[in-house]
Amino acid sequence: MNSIADNKTILIAPLNWGLGHATRCIPIIKALQENNYIPIIASDGIALELLKKEFPYIKTLKLPSYQIEYAKNGKNFKWKLLKNLPKMIEAVLNEKKMIKKWVKKYGLDGIISDNRLGVFSKKVPSVFITHQLNVITGNTTWITSKLHQNIIKKYTTCWVPDFEGILNLTGKLGHIKNPDFKLKYIGPLSRMHKKETRKVYDLMIILSGPEPQRGLLEEKLKKEILTYNGNVVFIKGVIQRVQKKEQIGNVTYYNFMNTRQLERTFNESDVVLCRSGYTTIMDLVKLEKKAFFIPTPGQYEQEYLAEKLKEEGCAPFASQENFKMEDILEIKNYKGFPSFDTPIDWTSLFEIFEEVNQVAL
Repeated sequence: MNSIADNKTILIAPLNWGLGHATRCIPIIKALQENNYIPIIASDGIALELLKKEFPYIKTLKLPSYQIEYAKNGKNFKWKLLKNLPKMIEAVLNEKKMIKKWVKKYGLDGIISDNRLGVFSKKVPSVFITHQLNVITGNTTWITSKLHQNIIKKYTTCWVPDFEGILNLTGKLGHIKNPDFKLKYIGPLSRMHKKETRKVYDLMIILSGPEPQRGLLEEKLKKEILTYNGNVVFIKGVIQRVQKKEQIGNVTYYNFMNTRQLERTFNESDVVLCRSGYTTIMDLVKLEKKAFFIPTPGQYEQEYLAEKLKEEGCAPFASQENFKMEDILEIKNYKGFPSFDTPIDWTSLFEIFEEVNQVAL
């Protein structure tokens, strides 16, 4: 696409809310490299640590933390977020100031923000990635959705990692009537590839999401797994400097895995037990895996997606409070996920960064 002499620099900044936003940016970062762009990664916390491990030779920058925390009781999830809202607004304002400086300092030619609300510039093409055009928050959904859509309007365009038609993965989350901003459905984003391999594990458990809910589910499943007879691989989703592996009976524990290891383990596993986060769902679709979901308590988005996929006969789910290991057997009554093997047209998507009529810095 570009000659070596005019390689353009693109900042890509995923939200640090669990690992999903960071992992779905991995194929975008690789595509930028393959199309002769120079990516710079910006985030914070475990999202930044994960991307540093995936791309040790790419420049990384640290953004302010939104300090997103879950309540121990799922019913208090929304109120916990509201309580932390002032800190989040402060972080968004600070990242706006940082981006303004970085556009000049690093000669940025474009920006890709995955749900980071202050990562945009009027000086260069700025893309917002989200699968939530509607933000479900119970009886305040109409307010949160309108606020989110007003933020999206500031960007040059919005990429939704889903399909536009009736056959889609996000339902009402990622589809609205008559949007008043530029919108492009790019298809599901996954760093995974389906491979034919021998089965090593009967069950793969993979955890993600902010604390304390990630840890609470880990402790619950460690007890529940004692009644399971098959071979289990248990990935805690804790990003640390060194990978740790521990064998306890029929369960192999890892604190985290890189993309190559995770892809192999997914392919070697018969079924998957996980959160119903959208990035995980996209991975399961790509790998054509059967799964059982435990939505994060109080997170309306995950609860909606779990209910949607159950109604469509794709996968069962249970609440974190009520889950029992024998529930896994329900998987055999579900058809699994539809196969969507549609390649993303990166050349077309990246044309936004080739526009000549950009505002001069």
